[in-house]
Amino acid sequence: MFSGIVEEAAKVVAVEKDKGNIHITMECSFVNELKIDQSVAHNGVCLTVVKKIDKTYTVTAIQETLDRSNLGHLVPGSLVNLERSMLMNGRLDGHIVQGHVDQTAVCTKVEEADGSWYYTFEYQFDQAMAQQGYVTVEKGSVCVNGVSLTVCNSKDNSFQVAIIPYTHDHTNFCQIEQGTVVNLEFDIVGKYISKMMQYK
Repeated sequence: MFSGIVEEAAKVVAVEKDKGNIHITMECSFVNELKIDQSVAHNGVCLTVVKKIDKTYTVTAIQETLDRSNLGHLVPGSLVNLERSMLMNGRLDGHIVQGHVDQTAVCTKVEEADGSWYYTFEYQFDQAMAQQGYVTVEKGSVCVNGVSLTVCNSKDNSFQVAIIPYTHDHTNFCQIEQGTVVNLEFDIVGKYISKMMQYK
């Protein structure tokens, strides 16, 4: 379980293809605190630490993960948003994030707004999935590349988020531009409510 509060944007140093899987190796400041088998969210995708060497660690993404996320687009030099799992004795500063990416979206516009930025994202709309809560709502929560954000200008297949300078500089939003593919996880609370409404 995660909260969508990114701890660090780690740099990818190697991507190795292994049949249908890829092994992603990254540098980050808290490698020494990680343990083999530990779960860490990568751009919002929960992956298991499988190897540690010096200041780097490696995770493996299987084909199902690659099909649903943007991890297959990573190359050396890419920044990946990292978050370790929540501590149960802490504050929930973002919202409840499972680390299970629902689908990808494409950035269609980046607008500078007097020191902050508005990012517009479009995603494939499916009526059946929307009825199960795979949608955004105005002022609701959405997880983009592992970052808990508030939705504005919500539409059937698109939405905007406002990014403050701190978030821009400390996550991989600094690398997102028009055409960039990002990971989406819709709000789990909305999914449960939508599902329960079907049995009303």
